[in-house]
Amino acid sequence: MSGDTFDYVRPADLAEALAEGAETRSAYLAGGTDLMPLWKVRAEAPARVVDISRLPLGEIAAGVSLRLGALAKLSEVAADASVGVRWPLIVEAINNSASGQVRNMATVGGALLQRTRCGYFRNDALPCNKRQPGSGCGARTGENRGHAIFGASEACAATHPSDLAVALTALDAEVEVAQTGGTRRVAARDLHRLPGETPHLDTVLEPGELIVAVEVPDRGGARSTYLKVRDRASFEFAVVSVAAVLRVEAERITHVRLVAGGVASRPWRLAQCEAALVGQRPTHAVFDGAAALAVEGAQPLEHNGFKIELLRRAVRRALETVGGNT
Repeated sequence: MSGDTFDYVRPADLAEALAEGAETRSAYLAGGTDLMPLWKVRAEAPARVVDISRLPLGEIAAGVSLRLGALAKLSEVAADASVGVRWPLIVEAINNSASGQVRNMATVGGALLQRTRCGYFRNDALPCNKRQPGSGCGARTGENRGHAIFGASEACAATHPSDLAVALTALDAEVEVAQTGGTRRVAARDLHRLPGETPHLDTVLEPGELIVAVEVPDRGGARSTYLKVRDRASFEFAVVSVAAVLRVEAERITHVRLVAGGVASRPWRLAQCEAALVGQRPTHAVFDGAAALAVEGAQPLEHNGFKIELLRRAVRRALETVGGNT
């Protein structure tokens, strides 16, 4: 990629930001915790950088639902008392993300828009269809221990790294997206794409569109947990993660969301598990059965088959955590 020179602009308001961001090869800059490292290894090379860091999009407002501005810092969200009491899953996911220093800079919008990536994407000497469409996917026949077991294609098997995206998908959050002329809403579960034949397109956002906020409903009465398995305890993406939300009423499961991270190019909703749990008693046997369903349809590569059993165990443990006395 080229990228030795670029234009830098700092828009005064949202309308100006959208106009600037619509220019060819523009990139929005907020905390910079994802863009800057990828730029350094030439995996990104914007011709225009649109600095939105000073726009008034940093709100954290808890009412009937939770509204998080796209520029709210992750550390500020995790420290907010209302978020901790009513949406603890968000706090767990954030506290399992990156390092304290990164969380002080990283934003809600930026966390959702982290590039789906792997080691091949970060190395311009290796083939990667995300970085250079048509060059091939080195992971298909190379090192693929950390790659996807769901939703991969011949063109790409990379995984999405965001812990927050997994949690927000489990909480049925909606993402508010601004575009010239108005806004639209996208369910968090629909924000990220499967690679198909266009792995360079990570999300459903159109050029110039900008996430301005996230809306999270209140799941009062539900218990939640975020379980992350990683190779080291600090500053590491998930090998496998699971966000679980479960409500039990009159000894029956009435609401459940199970979403896995580290296994696909987007947070992977375990809908088959959810369907098997609703209406059941929260027992060990029921949780065992649901955990077995979590891995149905997995298509591992040569070196990541261990993720199947790891995911099954992670789902089982998460369900035990949120299931109360079983």
